[in-house]
Amino acid sequence: MVNTAENTEVLALRRSPAQHLWTEFSAGSVAGARGVSLREVPFQAMVGIRVDPLSEAGTRIGALTGGLPVSCGKVTSGPNGVSTLWLGPDEFLAIAPDHGVDDGGFVAGLVAALGDGAGQVIDLSSNRTTFELSGPSAREVLEKSCAADLHPRTFTEGTAITTEVGKIPVLLWKTGAETFQLFPRASFADYLGRWLLDGMREFAAAGHPTWH
Repeated sequence: MVNTAENTEVLALRRSPAQHLWTEFSAGSVAGARGVSLREVPFQAMVGIRVDPLSEAGTRIGALTGGLPVSCGKVTSGPNGVSTLWLGPDEFLAIAPDHGVDDGGFVAGLVAALGDGAGQVIDLSSNRTTFELSGPSAREVLEKSCAADLHPRTFTEGTAITTEVGKIPVLLWKTGAETFQLFPRASFADYLGRWLLDGMREFAAAGHPTWH
């Protein structure tokens, strides 16, 4: 059982990789017909999974995640906001929203589901952070430094790919018609955050601040 006092204390001490940029993210975000906003979504649980999706272990893990995606770009959705991104034929990244510090139940459940099956389940929550870029001009900001074809006819809502933005390797997931989530390594959070802010400046110059 989690001690509530200890849990609260740990939560207060947490610092996300881009927390020092939150004020700049807010100031650089703009509303309007050509608006774009940037924010960090901190402390999401991320679990790297290596398993044959057709194996018994893969089936057990899929039962917890809402299924394992079967091809490049696919994302599956499961209970409690869990999403699983395809990284390879037997490689996946399961992501769950932050619910505060707990006893590691999300990771432990996946480890138990793997059991003695061939594969691997690793807690990668501290390895990456999450940026959310949204608004009518979000795609234009990304296209300045991303070689992938992000046109809606190709990069449809719900698609996730491995690519580069500003020469930084990221997972890029289109979560809405005008919303993208980027998952950079934590060590690149400052660089990528500032890079995206720089790409947003032309819209901020003619736009209106977004109130948070």
